[in-house]
Amino acid sequence: MSSDRSDQLRAIRDAVVNLIDSPLYEYRTSNGYYPVIGQGDHFADIMFIGEAPGKNEAETGRPFCGASGRVLDELLESIDLKREDVYVTNILKDRPPNNRDPLKQEIKLYTPFLERQIEIIQPKVIATLGRFSMEFILRHFGALQANQKISQLHGAVIKVRTGYGRASVVPLFHPAAALYNAGQRATLEEDFQVLKQFDAPSQPGTMRLL
Repeated sequence: MSSDRSDQLRAIRDAVVNLIDSPLYEYRTSNGYYPVIGQGDHFADIMFIGEAPGKNEAETGRPFCGASGRVLDELLESIDLKREDVYVTNILKDRPPNNRDPLKQEIKLYTPFLERQIEIIQPKVIATLGRFSMEFILRHFGALQANQKISQLHGAVIKVRTGYGRASVVPLFHPAAALYNAGQRATLEEDFQVLKQFDAPSQPGTMRLL
């Protein structure tokens, strides 16, 4: 079973690596960047979804590996979890130039890969990191709260229906916000406590890069 999930996620990685139709493909290859597929436990109860890789991520192929990643790790530790206990990915698998917002064409192109990741891992909870990810995921699953702001929804538990059954979406501020605003750090720490009800690993966590 473990190898089945790994094989399916590896197939996603291979497809993204060779995604020459992506408007971000040339930018990736000309800069020597890597696609950033995801990282963590393939049986994780909690999946974190951000917007898109940044420069550090594109240079290493690892999601949330810079300053924001350190904050994420600290927040996980605050609820007795490690990175290998969860799965972390983004909507886009390639870095947009200058960290700009993803374009509609790019979202449409990369969405099927994220859909497949969710279906393979089957998390109990999808924790969105930042406004963009929250809005995308809530609209994607047809949540009634899709038009509300992150200031209203952060830390809430929103039930959605997925292809494998019911799951919960928990909107969170992006960890980068905590780097510049102490108040946001306190809010993130409080909101992360909501995840404790979902944090029992289904099996010992195994860190995998894909």
